[in-house]
Amino acid sequence: MAQNQTATGALSGTTQGAVLRPGRAADPVPAPVEALQGADQGGPLDQAAQQEGQEHAGTHSADNSRADGEPPGQGSGVEDSGPEKAKSRQRKLRLMLRQCDRVLLMDFDLLAMSDWPDNYYVATARRSRDLWLFSALVAATVFLSGLTGFVPAWIAGGGFGAFVIILLLGIPVVRGVYTTKPSYLDLLIKRQRMMRDARKHAAHLEGNDGLIWQCARMAEFNPALKNTRFSNLLGLSEQKSLPRALSRREHIRLYLIYLLEAEKAYGRVQAAFFEGNQEAIDQGWQTAAAEPENRT
Repeated sequence: MAQNQTATGALSGTTQGAVLRPGRAADPVPAPVEALQGADQGGPLDQAAQQEGQEHAGTHSADNSRADGEPPGQGSGVEDSGPEKAKSRQRKLRLMLRQCDRVLLMDFDLLAMSDWPDNYYVATARRSRDLWLFSALVAATVFLSGLTGFVPAWIAGGGFGAFVIILLLGIPVVRGVYTTKPSYLDLLIKRQRMMRDARKHAAHLEGNDGLIWQCARMAEFNPALKNTRFSNLLGLSEQKSLPRALSRREHIRLYLIYLLEAEKAYGRVQAAFFEGNQEAIDQGWQTAAAEPENRT
């Protein structure tokens, strides 16, 4: 009984000792100024923790930049890619203009050969030539027949007179008195002269380095320059033997067509060059802005 009373007393004492005490104040008591300064300065462990937090923040920002697709440390290179790209394009366009500027010296009338005698006039003049030769041969036969006694002398004399007159009609000065049509020989000479002048002009345009094969670089501005019918001309121009190969009027006309297409492409390249110059000036890229080189 005594032990039970003792245990009961202990339990009751414990129960009475568990009394709720007043809690701490909600706002902490302000610390002294010296303590705050010591906390701001921190010890070695606090400084290490702060440095580790800064490194973690830097790593986090670098990871974010990689996630955005921008490599760290290359911001200036991206900014410089615009001027460098514009400068490279301007240099390419300037090279095209310099290599193909001789296309502006093209003489259209000389290469077009608009006064070229066509086949009809040449055939007509050839028939007139054949008739003249036949008449002269008949008159000479009659004259020679009179010398051998086959025909009377007066007929032979008439044949001789007709032969002389026919020969006189073949002289250009006398022929111009009664007709203005050119003779077959005149037409052939005119064709040869026009062809010679066209080939000489083509040789002047091609120069020592060739022209149209260098103009082929402007095909992106005029797809017509990629036509396969110009492939032979381009190969001969690259070999610097094109003027000698222009032996027919069809060759000259094909060469003229290519020059016209190249001239059209040249105008587009020139417009693109000056447009790129103006854009470079507007962007402030002075290194990309340039003028075509002056040719001496």
